[in-house]
Amino acid sequence: MASSLLAGLGWAVAPRSARAADEESVMPEAEAPDPLVARARAELARLGAAIPNHDLVAIADFSQPSHLERFHLIDMQAGRVDRTFLVAHGRGSDPRHIGMVQRFSNEIGSNASSEGAYRTGERYVGKHGRSMRLDGLDPSNSNAEVRAIVIHSAPYVGPAVLQAQGKLGRSEGCFVFSDEDHEVVLERLGPDRLLLAGMF
Repeated sequence: MASSLLAGLGWAVAPRSARAADEESVMPEAEAPDPLVARARAELARLGAAIPNHDLVAIADFSQPSHLERFHLIDMQAGRVDRTFLVAHGRGSDPRHIGMVQRFSNEIGSNASSEGAYRTGERYVGKHGRSMRLDGLDPSNSNAEVRAIVIHSAPYVGPAVLQAQGKLGRSEGCFVFSDEDHEVVLERLGPDRLLLAGMF
């Protein structure tokens, strides 16, 4: 009845189905899930009880060059990347020091970064100061403990290094941060959480 009255006044009234389609077309689309968050969820599901704490996940995305912040702390409850940091890769993964990972290796003596899932371990004080042990959970990083692949800091990581040479220095396969950032990473991660390394 209302449509007939409006039409009588010279107003064109679109059919309800057409109006509904127009309204739907202007509604904001749901944000696509962050691929890093999706990968973190998939890895937690794969690893199950091997990772006791599921609230925070770290991902080192070595598809990115070393001058970018490529180490991500993911808040799994919020479903988003919470913090990002600079992190060095192994010299065996980048023998020409171009600032990009060229290869991964799990071999002892390779000085390369290893891809795969790690469980964070205890904090300790070693030759690089406060550090954190890592346990490799995949065949691609199973030698992490014997290779002493850990989280630590070193002076070859940080904004000043980037300003001087445009890329970070290289580790012997460890996840290495600036002095300032590594304290945040150690405190936020803590033991029994997932650290995932690879090209994402």
